[in-house]
Parts: sequence; C-alpha cells; structure tokens
Amino acid sequence: MVDEMVSASYKGRQMASNEYLDDVHVRMLRVTEDLRAIQQQLNCAAMQAPGDPELMEALAQLPEIESLELLKSALDQMRHFLFFYVQLMTTGSEAEERPAPKKLQSAQVESLIEKYTSLSEAVLLRHFANSKHRKPN
Repeated sequence: MVDEMVSASYKGRQMASNEYLDDVHVRMLRVTEDLRAIQQQLNCAAMQAPGDPELMEALAQLPEIESLELLKSALDQMRHFLFFYVQLMTTGSEAEERPAPKKLQSAQVESLIEKYTSLSEAVLLRHFANSKHRKPN
C-alpha cells in the first residue's frame, strides 16, 4: 500500500515535470517565432526608412529607441544565460569538476557581443549614409 502511494506520488511529480518542460518548450518556440517576426519587421522598416522621412523620424523617436534598447538588453541577458545553461546541460558532471572563471567567460562573451553589435551598427549606418546619396526613383 505504501509502495503504491510512493509510486503514484513519483509518477505525479514526473508528469508535472514533463508538463512543465512541455510548456517551456512551447513558449520557446513561440518566442523564437516572435523574434523572427520582429527581426523581419525591423528589417523592412530599416529598408524603407531612407526613402521615407516620416518613418525615419518615427524610428528615431525616444520610445522606439528605448524599446529597442530594452529588447537588446533582454536578448543579451538571455544569450548569456543560455550559453551557460547549454554548457551545464551538455557537460553534466564535467562542469562541476573544472569550472571556468566567470569573469573571464563573461568578458569574452561581452567582447564578442560588442564586436558583433558594433559591426551591425556600422553596416546599418553605412546603408543609411549610402542611401542619402542615391537618386530618388
């Protein structure tokens, strides 16, 4: 009788855990899809902005910039977290045996992020600068 209760309790926890992981998986898929849609919309706006002064002005407004900075910050934090989470999940007990210094890893990741951020900003600025010298259609 006690064994049955323990077994039922364990199965209940296992099902709850699986349901929780299923929920997380569905949310990750939904967020990934949303991020792709946001990227596509921002890309379209960036391509249309040079020829549309009203759109360019709207994109340069403070609320728009603040929203982009908030999204960028959240994505940077998630990228850091996922990097360490994937390492932990894929290495298992090896991570416990030889942990890498967090400051060194953090500095390396931040320098890589800054490099790609500055590259993408440079490409966008170059696009805007080149579009100012184009002839209107």
